Amino acid sequence: MSDIKKQHATPLSPEALDTLFKEARTYNDFEETEVSDELLHKLHDLVKMGPTSANCCPMRIIFVKSDEAKEKLKPCLMEGNVDKTMKAPVCAIIGMDMEFYEHLPKLFPHTDAKSWFVGNDTFIESTAFRNSSLQGGYFIMAARALGLDCGPMSGFSPKKVNEAFFAGTKIKANFLCNLGYGTKKDLFPRSPRFDFDDVNSII
Repeated sequence: MSDIKKQHATPLSPEALDTLFKEARTYNDFEETEVSDELLHKLHDLVKMGPTSANCCPMRIIFVKSDEAKEKLKPCLMEGNVDKTMKAPVCAIIGMDMEFYEHLPKLFPHTDAKSWFVGNDTFIESTAFRNSSLQGGYFIMAARALGLDCGPMSGFSPKKVNEAFFAGTKIKANFLCNLGYGTKKDLFPRSPRFDFDDVNSII
């Protein structure tokens, strides 16, 4: 038996937990302050470390920053999401690669994981959706950890986004997430949450 004792992780400070969870909100308005490309690279470097099944990493992101790209996105949005998305410094299109398994020889090299998926469309679809959504959750937490505010949303036409941004690829849109530095304008009161006993059991 090894004499090396595993070190327990140190719990985050209350302030950090406030930033990630307790005080974090879904923002509907943003300052004009730019989100740099360098910060987006740092965001990726955090998100990529989160676990996915068989390390499949199906999430693909287009960061919509330019005026031209925003105009391309605008017709894809539900009316209530247009103004806030046009004002946000960045809108991340969180996509999922339906051919993620082609990369498994690199990402999961110790076994032939690619063969699990080839020809199994149902398994491909469920794995891509589940794990890109999981990575999308990491994305939001990582963005908050880097000082950004988020406005995740599903109020858009996936068909139009796929045609406008992913045409000719095997990538499909999952959800959108505005990024920037939020203001209190149009910030809704926090909605209720369940208590532990409402939704959990310990057996």
